[in-house]
Amino acid sequence: MPYDIARVRAAYPALAEGFLHFDAAGGSQVAAGVADAVAETMRSAVANRSTANVAGQRAYQLVAQARAAIADLVGGVPEGVVFGPSATALTYTVARAVARTWRPGDEVVLSQLDHDANVRPWVQSAEAAGATVRWARFDPASGELPTDQYVDLVTERTRLVAVTGGSNALGTIPDVPAIAKLAHAAGALVYVDGVHAAPHAPTDLAELGADFFVTSAYKWSGPHLASVVAAPEVWEPLRPAKLIPSPDGVPDRFEAGTPSFAMLAGVRAAVDHLADLGRLAGLPDADAGDRRSRLRTSLNAVRTYEESVFDRLLTGLATLDSVTVYGSPRHRWPTVSFRVAGQTPGETAAALGTLGICVSAGDYYAYEYFQAMGLRESGGAVRASVYHYNTVDEVDRLLHELERLGSRG
Repeated sequence: MPYDIARVRAAYPALAEGFLHFDAAGGSQVAAGVADAVAETMRSAVANRSTANVAGQRAYQLVAQARAAIADLVGGVPEGVVFGPSATALTYTVARAVARTWRPGDEVVLSQLDHDANVRPWVQSAEAAGATVRWARFDPASGELPTDQYVDLVTERTRLVAVTGGSNALGTIPDVPAIAKLAHAAGALVYVDGVHAAPHAPTDLAELGADFFVTSAYKWSGPHLASVVAAPEVWEPLRPAKLIPSPDGVPDRFEAGTPSFAMLAGVRAAVDHLADLGRLAGLPDADAGDRRSRLRTSLNAVRTYEESVFDRLLTGLATLDSVTVYGSPRHRWPTVSFRVAGQTPGETAAALGTLGICVSAGDYYAYEYFQAMGLRESGGAVRASVYHYNTVDEVDRLLHELERLGSRG
């Protein structure tokens, strides 16, 4: 499959600075069209939502366009898209609303592989309701999340199962459809953290079996804004805390205060950018179909390209005697955690940073994983993640520098 990486990279102005960005798992660089959309909106007359004048009408239009874009990205409907400042904030909003019906004896099933944003809001809501938290454990050697354990974990008392669509520490892709099937058979809701999954492949809520799916635009070339998507009928019974005069319908009642209209313009532009990647990369017939179809074409190509680059990284890391890689899941997004002998993860990241190579270090909020592995107190690990603008040459440079650092350790 053709993939014109030069044209793809040219869509990201920040890459011209010359840094090597293996840190997209913590936040990707912003596409040019996104920055332009945000700037144009901030230069235009936009007021709070109103039908009385053009500035207010534009605000309504920006919200509607952003909802439609997210619906196309994940396979939902615009009426089920809720926006918020972050995945963490949105999950707290949903958790508080969902947990209002929980009672002592109810149960919530969580995963040790999840980012803490899909753990702590549920733990705290369960504690407040007197509900019980049950834990799905990962395999320490492979980093996989065995599906069969959910047969025993999910019972008639289960009210919600929260699970990641992809580990932000190891890249592990759990079998979310199978887990969701077990949860739904017990009458439980399924909340999927899709922050680490959505940037790397097409998303389909129906295929996943997700009742709620949360994603952050800054992980897929957009601004710092997040959304959680559910069917309107799933939102309808939930009553969040809200101001009396604020809108009471779905999805508006879940969005506290006035949104950032400029950031919403950026969200729409980011989805359009993802849909346009196929054309940028030179794929045949990439312009065919509606935006949802073009997203599927583009993101399938992205997944194939990223896997080829990531395979080079994994193969290279395996040849470095000084490097310990954590986890080896069979199905994963292009993310890996490791340590270099004789160095703390922070020291490795700082040394690479002085060379213009950007990686992450620490626990990256994958708190339960690093606690269970006994690595958190000693600094966690180094994380390298591949995004669709990374190249094999960049991987080779990273591997060369890691080999050099390891020889010094």
